[in-house]
Amino acid sequence: MFTLHTKSELFKQKSIPLLVVGVWDEPEKRTDTLQQLDTALDGGLQPYLDTGDVKGKHLDWTIFHTYGKFASDRVMTIGLGKENQASIEQLKEVFGTVFQYVQKNLHSSLAIDLDSFTSSELDVETVAHFIGEVLPTSTYHYDGYRQHSNKPKVRIEDVSVYTDADGKEVEAALQVGYAFGNGTNTARTLVNTPGNMLTATHMAQFATELGQKYDFEVEILEKAQMEELGMGALLAVNQGSTEPPKMIVLKYQGKDTWEDVIGLVGKGITFDTGGYSIKPKTGIVGMKTDMGGAAAVLGAMEIIGETRPEQNVVAVIPSTDNMISGSAFKPDDVITSMSGKTIEVLNTDAEGRLALADGVTYAKHHGASVLVDVATLTGGVIVALGTDTTGAMTNNEALFEQVLEASDEANETIWRLPITEKDKKRVRTSKVADLNNSPGREGHAIMAGTFIGEFTEGTPWVHLDIAGTATTSKTTPLGPAGATGVMAKTLAYFVETFQLENE
Repeated sequence: MFTLHTKSELFKQKSIPLLVVGVWDEPEKRTDTLQQLDTALDGGLQPYLDTGDVKGKHLDWTIFHTYGKFASDRVMTIGLGKENQASIEQLKEVFGTVFQYVQKNLHSSLAIDLDSFTSSELDVETVAHFIGEVLPTSTYHYDGYRQHSNKPKVRIEDVSVYTDADGKEVEAALQVGYAFGNGTNTARTLVNTPGNMLTATHMAQFATELGQKYDFEVEILEKAQMEELGMGALLAVNQGSTEPPKMIVLKYQGKDTWEDVIGLVGKGITFDTGGYSIKPKTGIVGMKTDMGGAAAVLGAMEIIGETRPEQNVVAVIPSTDNMISGSAFKPDDVITSMSGKTIEVLNTDAEGRLALADGVTYAKHHGASVLVDVATLTGGVIVALGTDTTGAMTNNEALFEQVLEASDEANETIWRLPITEKDKKRVRTSKVADLNNSPGREGHAIMAGTFIGEFTEGTPWVHLDIAGTATTSKTTPLGPAGATGVMAKTLAYFVETFQLENE
C-alpha cells in the first residue's frame, strides 16, 4: 500500500502518474520542491506562481502537466491555509480531498511530497499518520445489498511517499494511521448494516472472527448463561424478541499479568422499536444504528489488535434488539440487574441503559479497573449538543482527562455534562425498586448517564453518548454520509496512552 522514497529519488524516478505537493498560504513558506519543479520544467512553473494559479488557500488545488520533463506526468498542488491557523481537521480534509479526487479520476496510485505538508506544529510522523488514516476513511464506500453496485471503479492501491525523514519512523506512522482508518471503517460498516443482517448472533460471529484474527480471548454468553448469572436487565430488553441475546466479551492481554484492566462497554442494540414506549414512524427509521457503541468498541479492538499496545483490555458488548410482543417487558415492570439492584421500568425506550447496566457489571466481573461505556443513548444529547459533539459524563476527573486528551488526538469532540446529587436522587426515586430507568424528559441525557453510573459502584468511569455523532447526513472530504465510526479512534488512543491514576 505505502512505499517510501527519499526526496532525491523524486527527481530520478519515472512514470509517477500524479505527484501531490502541499502549499502554505504564505509565499515565504513555499516548499523547495516547487523550486526544483520549476527548474526541471525549464521555468514552466513560474507562470503558475506569478498568476496565483498555485494557491495556498485551504483546499484550493491546481493540476498542471509536466509534458515529460519530470518524473510525474502531472503535479497537483493543494492549499494548506495559514500555517499558524492549521488544525488537525484541516490537514485531514486536505488529504481526503486528494484521495477522493484520485479515486474519482480512476487512478490507482499517486505520490505525495510528505515534507511539504509539515510545519512547526505538524511533524513528519504526525502527517504520515494522517495520510495512513485518511486514505481508507475518505474513500470508504458502503454498497449494502444493491444488485447493481455503485462501488468506485478503482481502488487506490499504491501511495508513494517522498521524505528526507527517518524511513522507519515514517513507515510505522503510515501503518498505524492505516490501522486507525480501517478500524473506523469497520465501525462504519457495522452501523450501516441493516438490523436483519446484523442481529446479536451476527455481531457475536463478527466478534469471534475478530478475536481469532488477533488472538483475543473470546467469550459469548448465551441466554441460559445470562439467566444463571442474573442478567435481568439485558434479558428484560430481549423479552419481546425472537432473536437470542448475546453478551459478547473480547479480552486482549498486553501485560504479563491481568491487572490495570481497561473495560470498554458498547451498547449493542441491533434495532430499537422503543418497545411498548414505541417510537413514532419517523423516529423508528434508522434504528439499525442503535448499536453504534458496540461498533465503536469493535473498531477500537481491531485497531488494538493491529497496534498491540502494552495494556490489558476487556471489551464487553450486551447485544439484543428491542421488540414488541406478548412477552415484551412493559412500563411498570420491576426487573433485577446482575448487580442485584432492582429497577422500575418507566420507559421501555430507555432500554440501552438497562443493557449497559449488566454490561458494566460484567466488565467489572472480568477485572476492569476503569470503565468507558459508549452508546447511542439519548435524543436528549442531540438537543443539548447537536450532531458534531459527543456528550460525556464521569465519576473520576483524572480518567476523564485521559479520555478527553484521546478525543482531541482523534479529532472527535466531546463535551462534559454534569452529575449532581440531585441527579442521583432522581434515578434512585421509586416506590417499588432501588432505581427507575427514566425519571423524565428534563436533563434526559444526564439521567441516562447517571443511571449507568449507579452500576460502576465507585470504579472510575466515563460515559460517552454518541447519539448525535454516530451518523452524519453530510458527505465530506473525510467520508460519505451515513455511519461515522465515531469513538473507535478515541478509544484506541485512550488505550494506547492510558496511565492508571496511582502510577
